[in-house]
Amino acid sequence: MSAVGQLLRTWRDDRRLSQLDLSGRAGVSARHLSFVETGRSRPTREMILRLAEELDVPLRQRNELLLAGGYAPAYSESDLDGTPLAVVLDGLRQVLIGHGPCPAVLIDRHWTMVDANPAIDRFTRDCAPELLEPPVNVLRLALHPDGLAPRIENLAEWRTHLLHRLDRQAAATADPVLRELRAEMSGYPGGELTGEPIGVVVPLRYAGLNFFSITSVLGTPRDVTLSELAIEAFLPADAATAAALGR
Repeated sequence: MSAVGQLLRTWRDDRRLSQLDLSGRAGVSARHLSFVETGRSRPTREMILRLAEELDVPLRQRNELLLAGGYAPAYSESDLDGTPLAVVLDGLRQVLIGHGPCPAVLIDRHWTMVDANPAIDRFTRDCAPELLEPPVNVLRLALHPDGLAPRIENLAEWRTHLLHRLDRQAAATADPVLRELRAEMSGYPGGELTGEPIGVVVPLRYAGLNFFSITSVLGTPRDVTLSELAIEAFLPADAATAAALGR
């Protein structure tokens, strides 16, 4: 089995698709797809990208597929402080500022804090200083016993929500760093909820205030780094929290 064929099969298995399912979506024969996966046929660059698109493979891993197939990467990977990303990052920072007085943070693929608005201090002011030393991991900050966790009034519910998100992200990206982070988070106290959730959203009840969260990503990224950025923003879940933030 070729390197690219093995990777494609792994992604197909992860997505729980048969060769027939994937071949139908990609517009190729199941026989040809079988030959690609076993190494009997070398896929073209276009074929790899088409299959990766149908498998919803992240941009970083699409580049890995191309390299395994003997082709150059299709997507750039720019530094966060480099010129190519400057305009987009400036726009994202404006979104953070405009979200005030509500807390908002910009994170990368490993939940590392890239930037935040001043209102995030409402969450971090009582956390242990070592958790705020860069690079700050916001999951660790949230669930560590010396972080936000002691002041999260529905810790089991919020912890369950975050761990489920982390599980889905690790499965979607096959990122070993996320799997290691999941193992670390499992060792923190706080419990997990079972059964059906209650309410229309999972709230964050923190120090007497109630929030709900939104996650925003770029809609049309063509750069690996940009494709892995997300804004985590919090909004008041009741009138009392809105009034407190307004003050």
